[in-house]
Formats: sequence, C-alpha cells, structure tokens
Amino acid sequence: MSVRGKQVQNGTYEFDYMRVPDTRTRWKIFRDGIYNPDEGTYCGHPPKKWGMTVIFYACFYAGLAILFTICMKGMLATLSDEKPKWTLSSSLIGTNPGLGFRPISDNSDERSLIWYSASNATEVRKWTRLLDNFLEHYIDSSLLPNGGRNQQICNYTMPAKDGNVCAVDVNNWGPCSPSQQYGFNNSAPCIFIKLNRIYGWVPEYYNDTQDLPAEMPDELVKYIRGADASWLNTVWVSCHGDNPHDSESIGPLNYFPKGHGFPGFYYPYQNTAGYLSPVVAVQFLRPTRNQIINVECRAWAKNIKYTSVKGEKKGAVHFELMVDE
Repeated sequence: MSVRGKQVQNGTYEFDYMRVPDTRTRWKIFRDGIYNPDEGTYCGHPPKKWGMTVIFYACFYAGLAILFTICMKGMLATLSDEKPKWTLSSSLIGTNPGLGFRPISDNSDERSLIWYSASNATEVRKWTRLLDNFLEHYIDSSLLPNGGRNQQICNYTMPAKDGNVCAVDVNNWGPCSPSQQYGFNNSAPCIFIKLNRIYGWVPEYYNDTQDLPAEMPDELVKYIRGADASWLNTVWVSCHGDNPHDSESIGPLNYFPKGHGFPGFYYPYQNTAGYLSPVVAVQFLRPTRNQIINVECRAWAKNIKYTSVKGEKKGAVHFELMVDE
C-alpha cells in the first residue's frame, strides 16, 4: 500500500490511500471467502477464533437453558394437576358462572339462531347431530377418560361418594332423549342449557319457599312451593320470551330432568375424573311457526348475579328459535 500527501491551506496534509488492486478471479475470491490457504482462515477467521466463538455461545446458551429450566421447575412446583392455583374470587373467572345453550350452529352468522323445518329430514339431522356430539359423553359414559367406572346414580339424599361422580342420564329424558331426536322431528325441539364450571363453586339456593325473589316467574314460584322439600337445593332454571311479543309466541315449556333446574348434588365441581356438568333440557312444545322467537333462559341462585343488558348478559343466556312448517 502506498501513501501520497499534499499540503493544504492550514499547513496540514491530506493523504490519499491507494490500495494494491485485487487481481484475483471471482472464483478465487469466493473460494478464499470460504477457506483462505494463504492466511489459514475459514470465512474470514482463523480456527482458534472460531473455536473461542463456539465455546462462548455454547456456554451462553447452556446457561440460558439451565436458567429457563430452573424457572419452569419452580413455577410448575406451585401448580397442581388436580386444582387451579387461584380459585373463586381470587381467579380471573370469578364466582359468577355463565350460562350457555346447545345446539349451536356451525355457521358463524347464525351462532344464536336455531332455525329449521321439522318436515326437512336433512335439517333435523343437522341439529340432532350437533346435540349428539355435545352429549356424546352423556349418552355413552364409556367414552370418558376413565370409562365412566366411577359414576353413580345420585339424588338429594344420596350424593356422590368419595372418588365417585353423579351420572347425568340423558337417555331417559322422554321426548328430549337422543332416541327421540330431541323432539326436533315433532316441531317440539329440546334446547339444552348448561352452567359453566367454576372450581369449588357452591350454589346458594333459593330453598325458602317464603323468601323468593319478586322477579321470579310465577310458574317457577308455583313449582318451587309445590315441590318436595328435599328437592329445594336446586339452581332453578326458567325460560321466557325476551319481550311481550315473544312471550305470546313461545308457547308452553317442559323441563328435563324433573326438578326445573340443576340439582345441588352435582356441586361443587372439583375436577374429579369422569365428572359431567349437569344440563337441563327445555322443550318448546308449541312454538309459533315461521317466526323468530327471542328466548332468554336464566339460572336462579343467590350467588348468581343477573344482568339483562343485551350483549353482556350475566346469569342468563339468549338465543333465537324459529321452527318452519
């Protein structure tokens, strides 16, 4: 490399550096970039430097892996496979269970609408198939992870024993049974209502027949006051039309199983193997044909807060039903 300089106004020199021209061919430049035998380098660095680099990053990433493993082990040590770390009011879910319904259409534009013609076998089959899928573990308990071996028939005086769970026998719900196509083929469809699971949640029942909410439907009040005292520990369920016009069109209703709600012996939910959430089937016996009916179903317990604001319902669920001729 040669250097040339020239004097400028302030007495300093400005230097021009002139490099020896590279006369190597393109192939030699490429080859030397991979391995240069003259300098003994690989990709521009000698083997010693590459070795130090590999050792550094190996130690660096090994340290990160060890630190990550320690953090994960520490976190997992605080968790349980059987119960969540945070429950009830300490959890994000809280203590107010939501309500849901089935069947729900596969069509995202009709998520809350149940619309079919009872004379159309294809449409009937569409809705009954959705219910079959939802209830498959209820219909055949052998599909449960433990084969349903710890299920028992419960009642209000005989709750589940330790390690057992209460069965939900939807096969014997009359017109709302799978064998009866859930009433869809007879223009009297059964809609299934479920209460979302909250670990450890125990209902506070309306079991005092003289202390029932003023807004509770008269039909439900009459049922509760006429029910056997042993049946009163129930999360009651009622359905009605969302407005006066819908109330005129909804027609009479039947509830399955007997009891008008979710029996208390299914609670609390404690993640026991084979547990099935209780469900209630509401049968619409004679809904007005060819008309959309807005329906609201509500769960009744002292510790279920109710809000009827559209799009933000609490303690209730909304759906639309339309049965064509």
